Amino acid sequence: MVRLYANENFPLPVVEELRRLGYDVTTTFETGQAGQAVSDVQVLAFAKTEKRVLLTLNRKHFVKLHQTDFDHYGIVACTFDPNFVALAQRIQAALLAQPEMSRQLIRINRPN
Repeated sequence: MVRLYANENFPLPVVEELRRLGYDVTTTFETGQAGQAVSDVQVLAFAKTEKRVLLTLNRKHFVKLHQTDFDHYGIVACTFDPNFVALAQRIQAALLAQPEMSRQLIRINRPN
């Protein structure tokens, strides 16, 4: 199972649901990087160093980073969904469908 790193703006209830589903998820807060204006480049570099797939709601910036730097352990860019359990389930389904996350970008969109 992949290891995940939740960016600062990522909803904690989704993190908790992913943990309940068995995922190893750490957060920006837990790594002591919250509230420090860490750049997106640094966030992605940290995830890479920790060999974790990045979870983010900051789609625009991380999609752009992915297009310029493919050397990462994966990015899951999500739209906000107040149904946190459903969002966690969509993330899980996407991760299970993508056996190798290294250098991959997955977009998770809220259903209409």
